Amino acid sequence: MLVAEVAGASARLAGTAARSEKVRVLAELFGRVSAEEAPVVVAYLAGRLPQRKVGVGWQTLRERPAPAAGATLGVLELDRRLSALAALAGPGSQRERKRQVDELMALATEQEQHFLLGLLSGELRQGALDAVAVEGLAAAVGAPADAVRRALMLSGELGPLAGQLITHGPAALDAFRLTVGRPVQPMLAQSAKDVDEALDRLGPCAVEEKLDGIRIQVHRDGDEVRVYTRTLAEITDRLPEVVARVRELPQRRLVLDGEVLALDERGLPRPFQQTSGRVGSHGETGGTGRPGGTGGTGELPLSAVFFDLLLTGDRDLLDAPAADRHAELAALAPESARVRQLRVDDPSDPEQRRLAREFTRAATAEHRHEGVVMKSLDAPYSAGRRGSSWLKVKPVHTLDLVVLAAEWGHGRRTGRLSNLHLGARRPDGTFAMLGKTFKGLTDSLLEWQTARLRELAVREERWGVVVRPELVVEIAFDGAQRSSRYPDGVTLRFARVLRYREDKGAAEADTVESVAALLR
Repeated sequence: MLVAEVAGASARLAGTAARSEKVRVLAELFGRVSAEEAPVVVAYLAGRLPQRKVGVGWQTLRERPAPAAGATLGVLELDRRLSALAALAGPGSQRERKRQVDELMALATEQEQHFLLGLLSGELRQGALDAVAVEGLAAAVGAPADAVRRALMLSGELGPLAGQLITHGPAALDAFRLTVGRPVQPMLAQSAKDVDEALDRLGPCAVEEKLDGIRIQVHRDGDEVRVYTRTLAEITDRLPEVVARVRELPQRRLVLDGEVLALDERGLPRPFQQTSGRVGSHGETGGTGRPGGTGGTGELPLSAVFFDLLLTGDRDLLDAPAADRHAELAALAPESARVRQLRVDDPSDPEQRRLAREFTRAATAEHRHEGVVMKSLDAPYSAGRRGSSWLKVKPVHTLDLVVLAAEWGHGRRTGRLSNLHLGARRPDGTFAMLGKTFKGLTDSLLEWQTARLRELAVREERWGVVVRPELVVEIAFDGAQRSSRYPDGVTLRFARVLRYREDKGAAEADTVESVAALLR
């Protein structure tokens, strides 16, 4: 298959908002793809590279050779060339990477170049994510979409699944089962405004503390224990505490969902970066839990906690109601290794609603957790989906900060000022930079802020502009953390733009002291 066919499909996907039309386009494309090409094509249409990173930044892509007159570049040749780029390292690699990128671009037509720019920069916007790709793949091979969706959650990756379906048809689905040693995509939660809204949406549910730890999935078969992250990367060797903890459990064959976190001497959670630093550079966020058992290696011991049980012995529990899975987990693991939980059987009872609100207040105010996750008691484990049967409730912090500078955007944001440098007010009237964000910006807001910031610019740099500290922006964020990267030692987690506050002056911006107080 030619890259031109994939690029053409990508353009048609970007040009329609109708889900049915996206599925039709994908089904038609998948109907022509070979089994070898399928994993690559699926990744491209989801906006991903099979190689994950190839070391190509926007500077390398800024200047390109003229496009080819005709389409000759094949999907597998492109994949081979990108793998070669990813393997480059050492002296002279940057020059060689530029040479290889130019050589690749010279083989691509204008439409293919546009597609490759989006793919390599991570800015491919076409609306063909895995959920739609699953339906297109199902239609191409004549399989039920629900069956393909379940196979995906059990296999973890759509690419290899696509290769099997293209080769063997719907019969390939029978091979995808929950298997010890093969991680599945974790179930995720949607958000709710508050506890009452979540109770109204869920009905009978469990309220669980939500910790800011590293989400883990643990597989045990006898004495062999393996630990995986939420992206299914194995990190067993970094977590001997988890291995030891799971080996203490009476069931010798199981799959657990949980997380690890670092605790201080009072049993309260330490800042996330300390957990991440102990696990290593590949650590990830997410999860829910309560202090569990600790181990004894490494500079900072970690605690393991579990909140779901997917398999025990030979029994697959994915389709069992959450209440049953929780009961099985309680019979298997001691209280110290389980998430703290409040069960709400009748959300219409005012006293039970009051207890749910009090549990949530205590989780954040007393136990220093992020918030709570509320889970329907009837729901199965929908691996890989951000379903409506899990709802997270956590306080959203906001600050009024001053824009200090902005960086030029890349990809579809080229030519517009995007990444904002955010500052808080010091006692002497100067501003301390707390971090950067480009999240939450709509196209119209990007246009407005580009014009406004150019009016305020005092200096233009190659990367962007430095501006007079006058424009106030309201920022939402999940918390503050210590950071040596910024002058006052503090930064924001998951900052995103809510709105500009032109009704406020810089003197009304929040202070560094108010941000630092969140650390305490």
